[in-house]
Amino acid sequence: MKSSLSFQTVKKGLSGNALKVIAVIAMTVDHLAWIIFPGYTMGPPAITMHIIGRITAPVMMFFVSEGYHFTHNRKKYLARLLLFAVLSHIPYTMFSDFDFIPGIPTTSVIWPFAMGVLALMIDKGDILPNTKRWQRMALIIICLILALPSDWSTPAALAILFMGRHRGNFKRQMLDMAQVLAVYGVICGFLFTPVYGLIHLGIIIPIMLLTFYNGARGTVGGKAMKWLFYIYYPAHLLILGIIKT
Repeated sequence: MKSSLSFQTVKKGLSGNALKVIAVIAMTVDHLAWIIFPGYTMGPPAITMHIIGRITAPVMMFFVSEGYHFTHNRKKYLARLLLFAVLSHIPYTMFSDFDFIPGIPTTSVIWPFAMGVLALMIDKGDILPNTKRWQRMALIIICLILALPSDWSTPAALAILFMGRHRGNFKRQMLDMAQVLAVYGVICGFLFTPVYGLIHLGIIIPIMLLTFYNGARGTVGGKAMKWLFYIYYPAHLLILGIIKT
């Protein structure tokens, strides 16, 4: 008698869980580089590690927009992002001493993720459905402004908004994200150093990886993977922050 496994369809490519594991590993490599090679070090090891780190944010932006689509309760999904944005703030400030403006530190990347989801909810009418179009646009602009003082800043929220709008058109989603994050790279090049602006061109790597996404959650890590990034992100920042001090 044949095993029932022989009748299961195995999707080729990378599952969502596998891509998230890759993203978490890449993030760890990137953050270790800031500890091992502090500042904007120009050596090949530091630059290579930071290029690897460009994998993480775009992959997570894509899956945040996917999470918006698949979640059973979008308000709870937003609340979860906001909660972990708050929980991640102190660990992030321990790890990163970069101020958005003097006296106002930047916060973690989960904050613009939350603002992107909030903007998408407003855009889709999940919140304040009876408002006029110009009112929704004004509220979306406020969300994008609120995302400014954070890692990956407004472009992260904007990428989530655009990818959520164009779900079902993968090429359009990737083009939207590439354009938004390329502008972010140019801005970083002007604000910091041209080399570190060019490092953001590494976003081509996660876009290539996402082309292998098979649309399945996958078995890697099981259902616990739902919480991996949320828990690991502030935890590893706290550890690295302690090491840094």
